[in-house]
Amino acid sequence: MQRKLMTFALALSILNAAGPAHAYIGPGAGLGAIALTIALAVGVVLLVVGFVWYPVKRMLKSRKSDTPTVTSRDS
Repeated sequence: MQRKLMTFALALSILNAAGPAHAYIGPGAGLGAIALTIALAVGVVLLVVGFVWYPVKRMLKSRKSDTPTVTSRDS
């Protein structure tokens, strides 16, 4: 119990010793940071789609063209 109390007292004293950061990010820079984050996330998703979807699409297309199709002239 005494160890928890000492840990709490130490944490409280460290938090009280911290001063304000005096940092401000304006609305334009904030929206720019949000837009950049969204653009990077969309870019990563499109990268994954490009690496996964297009080879699968090509494989399905080649598989479809390899199978013989029945046309009206064959019968």
